[in-house]
Amino acid sequence: MALYVFDLIRAQLVEHGYWTVALALLLENAGLPLPGETILLLASFLAYSEHRLALPYIILVGVIAATLGDNLGFLVGFHGGRPLLARYSKTLHVSPESMAKGENLFARYGAATILVARFIAGLRVIAGPLAGVMRMNWRTFALCNFLGAAVWVTVISSVGYFFGKHWDRLTEVVKDVNVGLLAAAGVVVVMIWLRRRRKR
Repeated sequence: MALYVFDLIRAQLVEHGYWTVALALLLENAGLPLPGETILLLASFLAYSEHRLALPYIILVGVIAATLGDNLGFLVGFHGGRPLLARYSKTLHVSPESMAKGENLFARYGAATILVARFIAGLRVIAGPLAGVMRMNWRTFALCNFLGAAVWVTVISSVGYFFGKHWDRLTEVVKDVNVGLLAAAGVVVVMIWLRRRRKR
């Protein structure tokens, strides 16, 4: 099954190139559970191994699509409210645990959660709609959303490109990178929290 999905994604990237990257990241960040990370990795690997795509354009397209997708999810959550989010979680089988984790992070850390959410697969999908439901300030959301998208897309794409020789180990590497980035993001969140506490 995994091999079939891999071949399917590869075929779409070969045939449609950047459009596949753009559509996948747009929909994933808008709230649909698609394998955005895998598509970024494979696209950048093809840029390295077959020169079908170029890494700078993958990053550019990825950042734009991820940013727009999260904004779309924000609008859906903002206008649809909690009832829509409840229906959405049932339809797309988003676990109550993921929802609860997301709400707790938003309640405790606010906009900084958008930066962290990029590096957590389940939370990345629901971050935009959840931010809209919780009525986060849009300008703050938009800034954190763009910064998170830029870092996430650049890191994942670069891993796929520069470690192209070791494709078989890329999944393991990305897991390690995500853990490291998550830890770094956690440090940033704690620093922001401490700074706010001192001001109070």
